[in-house]
Amino acid sequence: MMNIERFYRAVSAEDALNVYQNTEGAAVLGGCCYLRMGAKNITAGIDLSALGLDRITVSGGSTELGAMVSLRDLETDENILKNFGGLFRDACADIVGVQLRNCATIGGTVAGRYPFSDILTAMSVLDVTILFASGASMSLADYMDSKKPAKDIITKIIIKNNVKKAVFNSVRNSHGDYAVLNCACAVKDGKYSLAVGARPQKAVRVTKAEEFLNNCAITAETAEEAGKICSGALDFQDNIRGKAEYRKAVCVPLVKRAVMGAAYAG
Repeated sequence: MMNIERFYRAVSAEDALNVYQNTEGAAVLGGCCYLRMGAKNITAGIDLSALGLDRITVSGGSTELGAMVSLRDLETDENILKNFGGLFRDACADIVGVQLRNCATIGGTVAGRYPFSDILTAMSVLDVTILFASGASMSLADYMDSKKPAKDIITKIIIKNNVKKAVFNSVRNSHGDYAVLNCACAVKDGKYSLAVGARPQKAVRVTKAEEFLNNCAITAETAEEAGKICSGALDFQDNIRGKAEYRKAVCVPLVKRAVMGAAYAG
């Protein structure tokens, strides 16, 4: 069973970081949804709930998400829906159930860099900056590509409100299961951003498909061609949810649907 020796309620981000970096076996608890069960000993469980990081704020052309913002808030917040359409609503909709989405946090989701994540696929087509307790900052793309991020604590996620239209969709074996494959497409300043995830590897932008879309009229035929470009450019693998061959095949209509949705969304 999991054993937490000491529960530590941080009074500031700096306080939390000090405990995290200087206590061997410490862990940031967040909503506690991403802590693996089993024989695990946590010397200090760090609680961030007193730091005011559970707010969504729109300012200066950007949306600021505190690390303790729940996935349910991300799903339903009026400002999120206004600035990003149904992107996050649809990316959250199949994550287990409302009870879990009320607990799981955006900070824990980003920190985990989970390859199956619907949220990270959605975020991959946006301009996202991560802020840390140390004062450091990093783009989401750089954070996802870093082999071993510094031992720091995510405090905020900043997203530019420069998206006119954005769409997320996925293929899954059942509601609440991890996606067999997921996809997001966004239109920013007239240019398309496209990402495919749960391959089952992490979400990646498909620049060849983006370049193609940005140099042609969007029709059902060109959207399907973008899907074929993605299918040919990406590496797909097997896991218990699907075979590589199936993922490769379903990538084409999934991308086509996302591109058409982003192009012609109301």
